[in-house]
Amino acid sequence: MSAAEHTPAEAASGPIIRIEHLGKWYGRFQALKDVNLAIARKERIVICGPSGSGKSTLIRCINKLEDYQEGTIVVDGVTLDENVKNIEHIRREVGMVFQQFNLFPHLTILQNLTLAPVWVRKMPRKEAEALAMRYLERVQIAEQAGKFPGQLSGGQQQRVAIARSLCMNPKIMLFDEPTSALDPEMIKEVLEVMAGLAREGMTMLVVTHEMGFAREIADRIVFMDKGEIVEQAPPKEFFANPKSERTKLFLSQILGR
Repeated sequence: MSAAEHTPAEAASGPIIRIEHLGKWYGRFQALKDVNLAIARKERIVICGPSGSGKSTLIRCINKLEDYQEGTIVVDGVTLDENVKNIEHIRREVGMVFQQFNLFPHLTILQNLTLAPVWVRKMPRKEAEALAMRYLERVQIAEQAGKFPGQLSGGQQQRVAIARSLCMNPKIMLFDEPTSALDPEMIKEVLEVMAGLAREGMTMLVVTHEMGFAREIADRIVFMDKGEIVEQAPPKEFFANPKSERTKLFLSQILGR
């Protein structure tokens, strides 16, 4: 039986994401090298590493925003391959928040949030609007529902982007450096929303350099360099006793120690 044919019970018993021997090239440049990673349900993974280490490429492969040339990715029992139905199924179950907010500037905040539930999940508009308002309240910007993205601060727009993903009721959330485009005073409000999701048991993969956030919410920190997973460990062990010299160098640069 292939991974795409697993029964719900079988899928529920194993990792919600399984990545095996993943290889990715851009021309002659190998961006990912034999990456292996298994993520349990409700596990919170922080992926860190220097610029160009393959962090963003890895999580973009998980919902096929990037193609890969070697290996296997299985998400909630469904193999991510060239089968369009499999890709669509996985994208419905996986929410993603990017560095840039990717909101439609000509639509109101409420319209941005209801678009996917109405068109993809075929949800009645009134139901979608009620759902959208619930999540806007959750990220503490319900009063902005009638505004356009350009009228909001960067931190508010990123919270809208998170609420938009939640409106699809995803099983997994991927965050690709969600605070890197924000002013320092706006970072805290976005991290607080993400920490709330973590406490509620959302399966999360977060690419970030916010090490304080990683200490607080991560079950495991994965360090990447040059397209490889170099080291992974629970936060306490990762920060107190890194094994690899590459990890030690990274931490000394980012933590100033």
